[in-house]
Amino acid sequence: MNVHGTHYRTIWLKNDDDAVVQIIDQRPLPHKFVVEDLTTVSDVARAIKDMHIRGAGLVGATAGYGMYLAALHAPKNAPEAFTAQLIAAGETLKATRPTAVNLEWAVQRQLDAIAAAGDDISAKIAAAKTTAQTIADEDAEFCRRIGEHGVTLIEEISRRKNGAPVNILTHCNAGWLAFVDYGTATAPIYAAHDRGIPVHVWVDETRPRNQGARITAWELNQHGVPHTVIVDNVGGHLMQHGMVDMVIVGTDRTLYTGDVANKIGTYLKALAAHDNGVPFYVALPSSSFDWMKRDGVKEIPIEQRDATEVKTINGQYGDDVVSVLLTPEDSPAANFAFDVTPARLVTALITERGICDASEDGVLGLYPEKRK
Repeated sequence: MNVHGTHYRTIWLKNDDDAVVQIIDQRPLPHKFVVEDLTTVSDVARAIKDMHIRGAGLVGATAGYGMYLAALHAPKNAPEAFTAQLIAAGETLKATRPTAVNLEWAVQRQLDAIAAAGDDISAKIAAAKTTAQTIADEDAEFCRRIGEHGVTLIEEISRRKNGAPVNILTHCNAGWLAFVDYGTATAPIYAAHDRGIPVHVWVDETRPRNQGARITAWELNQHGVPHTVIVDNVGGHLMQHGMVDMVIVGTDRTLYTGDVANKIGTYLKALAAHDNGVPFYVALPSSSFDWMKRDGVKEIPIEQRDATEVKTINGQYGDDVVSVLLTPEDSPAANFAFDVTPARLVTALITERGICDASEDGVLGLYPEKRK
């Protein structure tokens, strides 16, 4: 994606120093564009936990690069100590965000690749670097394919509407800033816009942290896609009045049975869509599937974050980005970061391999190698 005409990914190795991982710090967006350097596992863990970066795919890619940095700094003259430090680094990274399955997936992929590189430490470091870059490249390519598959759904609605704008509602940010490039929920939207299909996006503000109002809106503006920011509770009203043609959201973990964990509030949008006959799609790469669990409500761990995110809000004041208290200072607040949308409320899943029903048969039909 482009930022003021310059192409960026969300994470990359610094051009003149491949011991430095660079990211776009998403906290000051949309008011300031900041590139941050990460040089240690602690830097990476903090960036994930404190949401300098966020989004399922990008969390996974960042963990992949974190394991590469761990390999760079692990003991070089003691293979057992090297391996122990890599395992410890992996545990540190996995503990930062429990709901996003991409994180655990990326750490394990790195550990497997490093182990397969043999006993030579330099070969292990090289394998870690290659694997980190491969994870990032795959994430971008899979998102591009999601756009190619998902745009057919928008084209179909556009034909039914005789070319009138297709109104799409999103929740949170499943755009290129949540992945390495393209995004998931936004990939079909960008593909449609680039093909000249008129689209308009309703952008949920997505409290807390306002990822929709701050980040999705900024992305769409950078790409020239028509959009309108709305408060979270407006979606049902819009659907009742025929102002939403489809909903597309992302996911931090989707079970192979079709249950979807995504940013808090997604379940309510799915209920409203179901009640009003609006198709509800979830876009995801295969790295976001959980192939072990069956019941999302009972088995998916739901992260609870600091109450400060609920009680305060960030915004621009003059030249600075400041935090403002919204609630009585002494009032407690609960901050559940995700909820689970049951498969029965999901019209279909959009993946890099195609579109399928949100069911065990549908998912395993696209990924037969995962059949037990």
